[in-house]
Amino acid sequence: MAARALLSKLHERGWIQLPPPRGPSPNRHRLVAPPPRAWDSTPIAGSLRALGSLAVEEVSQRPTDREEVRSALASFHYLGYRAPVGENLQYTVRDGAGRLLAGMVFGAAAWKCAARDRWIGWGTRKRETGLGKIANHSRFLILPWVQVPHLASHVLGAVARRIGGDWERKYGHPVVLLETFVESNRFRGTCYRAANWQALGTTTGRSRQDRERTLRVPVKEVFVLPLRATFREELLG
Repeated sequence: MAARALLSKLHERGWIQLPPPRGPSPNRHRLVAPPPRAWDSTPIAGSLRALGSLAVEEVSQRPTDREEVRSALASFHYLGYRAPVGENLQYTVRDGAGRLLAGMVFGAAAWKCAARDRWIGWGTRKRETGLGKIANHSRFLILPWVQVPHLASHVLGAVARRIGGDWERKYGHPVVLLETFVESNRFRGTCYRAANWQALGTTTGRSRQDRERTLRVPVKEVFVLPLRATFREELLG
């Protein structure tokens, strides 16, 4: 999908000529808003202990649960839902009664990030070969009627303990580092700090599509979480 998107952009700019499509895109449905869903918005508050045993499950290959994550993000996340491109994992978090508390999406790492790349010690060639060992935490939603202190950092810790194995089971290779980007004018990244993610600095406020260096986007704080003690050696090859 990423390669197809690149070819489409080159075609739109007149740099290459693609043949006409042979039929409608099989992924067109991913761009359609999910159907309305009736949510049980009864407030959930109190302590973590009061929630009972939390169930954290990877659901990217379970259509019903995956659709629930999609619908929740489209309805309640300020960025909405965007179908992940390439390798990805999706998680649901439920309380002891089976109610959905949170949803998360991990996907492909950012192609370039100066703060991250300096911290790793990457040059261009090493980055190109090692990028597949990083997963980007692109969406994190705790449903708006869930008000439980420390739930976010607790969930981040639970997912960090299992995502390496989940990724390898699905794709046959490991991820050794997680990254995320937090909009500085909206959030402080408190839950990431509490879950031992490391702040590396900020982005430049430019989009990866900003070839003319005129498009401004929100400045984001860069956070990372190593999953293995040997992560740097593995990324540097």
